[in-house]
Amino acid sequence: MTISSGRMAPWAAYVLVGIGALIMLAPFYFMFVFASHSRTEIFSLPPPLFFGDWLQQNIDILTGRIPFWRNLGLSLYVALASTALTLLFCSMGGYAFALFEFRFKRPLFTLVMATMLLPSFLGMIPTFMIMDVFGWIDQPRALYIPGAASAFGIFLMRQFVSSSIPRELVEAARMDGCGEFGIYWRIVLPLLGPALGTLGLITFIASWNNFIGPLIVMRSPEMYTLPLALRSMQSPVNTEWGALMAGSAIATLPLLVLFALSSRQLISGLTTGAVK
Repeated sequence: MTISSGRMAPWAAYVLVGIGALIMLAPFYFMFVFASHSRTEIFSLPPPLFFGDWLQQNIDILTGRIPFWRNLGLSLYVALASTALTLLFCSMGGYAFALFEFRFKRPLFTLVMATMLLPSFLGMIPTFMIMDVFGWIDQPRALYIPGAASAFGIFLMRQFVSSSIPRELVEAARMDGCGEFGIYWRIVLPLLGPALGTLGLITFIASWNNFIGPLIVMRSPEMYTLPLALRSMQSPVNTEWGALMAGSAIATLPLLVLFALSSRQLISGLTTGAVK
């Protein structure tokens, strides 16, 4: 008895997806495995494939080299502040571009979108100069205030407001005497749940993984965020890879948990309005 190609196709696709998933998950698995082994064990042949008993020693080495827990707390603070400000300003900007009519509206929106075409490294020197003028060098606010109103966030909010919030609803609120900020805060903002969740997740992950920003404006190890602090542990001759893997594993855990809890929200927000 032969199995038709139509029945084999789904199983072949599942096998290919499974193999691809294993290849993508392998680096994460070995990161957690190496976090529980010493440097000697990591570079042994064959390398360890299962968890060891060196995790606590690696954490002790990690906290002895850098102020790891302070760096972790600072990363959390910067990521939360960046996410909150981005959601506030981008939702306001998207609401204005979607439902307001004002002079030069189209050219201004085109200018905002054009900023997405600029490579990020072009802003490194101007960012440092501006932060130096403000006296924000080595200050956390230099990491979350400059990018609080991102062009991508404004675009995402504008598209969601245009497709999901009826203009008649806003006009009815105005006729009832509600102010513009009241309309935004009481009516528009509660309806932006999927878009806010999507943008918040993207912003949090980007801020958590940000390396270039802290490298430009942070000077003292106590003010490093996690990516920069972990990078400072590397040296040409004496890198404690077990401790580095332990720090990387701890830094990755919040992102894995966050994505596992909000992956459905992310997909829903990105596809909202795509299918009528």
